[in-house]
Amino acid sequence: MAYWLLRSEPDAYSWQDLERDGATEWDGVRNATARIHLKAMGPGDRAIFYHSNTEKACVGVMEITRAWRPDGADEKWASVAVKPVKALPKPVPLADIKAEPRLAELMMLKQSRLSCSKVEPDQWAVLMEMAGA
Repeated sequence: MAYWLLRSEPDAYSWQDLERDGATEWDGVRNATARIHLKAMGPGDRAIFYHSNTEKACVGVMEITRAWRPDGADEKWASVAVKPVKALPKPVPLADIKAEPRLAELMMLKQSRLSCSKVEPDQWAVLMEMAGA
């Protein structure tokens, strides 16, 4: 199993929307590096749902339920299917992530504009610890 972090603006599509819908297609990502990450995802992988822009916090855990497929009119991009696993008991704000030395190499901090990024297993464990999960 691999671990990921997927970002969405809560006013566009929130954790609460995913819980209500029960599943969604994670599409509309238009960045070449993020596309590489989407193509690397597989069924059973886990992803943190991160609210970007306003809340700036990890809020839930998702499961990748289907590997990538082409996205967009030109099919140049990629999307995956996801479903909610659980809300995090305690959101993990960006300020706390930045302050945690064990997360200094977290890809999300290194490439802050990237909407899909890899999370190493030890980083995942730290984030789950911080969330009380």
